[in-house]
Amino acid sequence: MNEVGIKTEYITLGQMLKLASCASTGGHAKVLLEEGAVQVNGETEQRRGRKLYPGDKVQVKDCGAFVIASQEA
Repeated sequence: MNEVGIKTEYITLGQMLKLASCASTGGHAKVLLEEGAVQVNGETEQRRGRKLYPGDKVQVKDCGAFVIASQEA
C-alpha cells in the first residue's frame, strides 16, 4: 500500500487522485469516480470533494491502494 502524505488536516479525493498520479486532471478524476473505480475505506465513492483524513484508505482500479498519512508541516 502506497502512502500519500499531506501537510494539511485533510485532502479532497480529487486532489488525492491527481497527487497519486491516478488521474491526470480533475476531469479524469471525475470520470474515474463516475465509473465506480474508486473505493474509500471499502465503499465505492463518487464525490470528488470527499474529505480524506490521515488513516483513510483509497483503492483505485488499475492504479493501486493508498493510505493517507500526515506529514509534519
